[in-house]
Amino acid sequence: MATEVKVPVLGESITEATLGEWLKQPGDPVKQDEPIASLETDKVSVEVPSPVAGVMGQQAVKVGDTVLVGAMIATIDAGDGKAAPAAASAPAATAGQQAPAASSDTPAALSPSVRRAVLETGVDPSTLKGTGKDGRLTKDDVLSAASAPAAAPAPSETPAVAPSVAAATSRTEERVRMTRLRQTIAKRLKDAQNTAAMLTTFNDVDMTAVIEARAKYKDLFEKKHGVRLGFMGFFAKAACMALKDIPSVNASIDGDEIVYHDYADISVAVSGPGGLVVPVIRDADKMTVAQIEKTIGDFGKRAKDGTLKMEEMKGGTFTISNGGVFGSLMSTPIINPPQSAVLGLHRIEDRAVVVDGQIVIRPMMYLALSYDHRLIDGREAVTFLVALKNAIEDPTRILIDL
Repeated sequence: MATEVKVPVLGESITEATLGEWLKQPGDPVKQDEPIASLETDKVSVEVPSPVAGVMGQQAVKVGDTVLVGAMIATIDAGDGKAAPAAASAPAATAGQQAPAASSDTPAALSPSVRRAVLETGVDPSTLKGTGKDGRLTKDDVLSAASAPAAAPAPSETPAVAPSVAAATSRTEERVRMTRLRQTIAKRLKDAQNTAAMLTTFNDVDMTAVIEARAKYKDLFEKKHGVRLGFMGFFAKAACMALKDIPSVNASIDGDEIVYHDYADISVAVSGPGGLVVPVIRDADKMTVAQIEKTIGDFGKRAKDGTLKMEEMKGGTFTISNGGVFGSLMSTPIINPPQSAVLGLHRIEDRAVVVDGQIVIRPMMYLALSYDHRLIDGREAVTFLVALKNAIEDPTRILIDL
């Protein structure tokens, strides 16, 4: 007897999703509550668990199909997987031929982000060993292989044949449908540009004091709190202090009204398999640096695993985006509506600066604040960045709330 697997409830106001990846193939043994498929919604990826133990049966939809909440997408048959029930639905192999087995490196088994990485790098997925769940290839596997030095070709005893002109000039293209998450990101960012009177102001900050504090206490911090001491904890805490001083940066526009918040829910942009996602640190203004670091670390891990919950992405009064981890020197980040401002952090690099009349080398970072000029004046934006700069350059201010 087969048990139907249906699309689970995905969250408030979400009625459909896209099938992003099959995690189990027909004939595979399946445990109860083991994920068999991954769904892509407007905000996050959601894994669909098996309601019973048995054998993966029919796959009712294909990768890329849109499915509604409550729709049947697969069946789980009784058994333990030894009999390979999928053979009945597959065409019989002719004499001397064997039907190819599904593997984690076939194009059909690769997730959209991995397929895109394969296309961009030209790496042959069949030559790689996956480090993901059940040995599946991940995007990092492909990028690591692409960045590895190529092995020297073995000497040939026969003279090489010159490639034909047609082969040398051959070019191919492939169209890949945008994921639902990427479509939503594109729409929201364009809507933000069309709606807000967006402007960006810059400043720079000397990271010497924070770097010294981190180097002095990072081992004790990790031993006590079980998480590494990074820079985001300092910036999130300093931003919360600056938001209290300049409440308009933490406000939003609702129709013809301005909504001021007496709390700071900080959205932090973290990288996931399908792009950037923005989970929210609730009541960050009431947290310690250690609590903020623990929360961000948990968000980053679960973003890579695709296990962030949709309710964790809702709300937020202010966003911090750290492009510096990817090497960005300077950028103009886009507001995350209905928020009115976003802080962009960038890479730290040694630069010559003047201190007390002397030219010295200091680790400097550019800060960028994009804001909605309909609500936030230039004076307020600059004052916010200066307050943030002062707190980072003198971290004692964070401790005494100055």
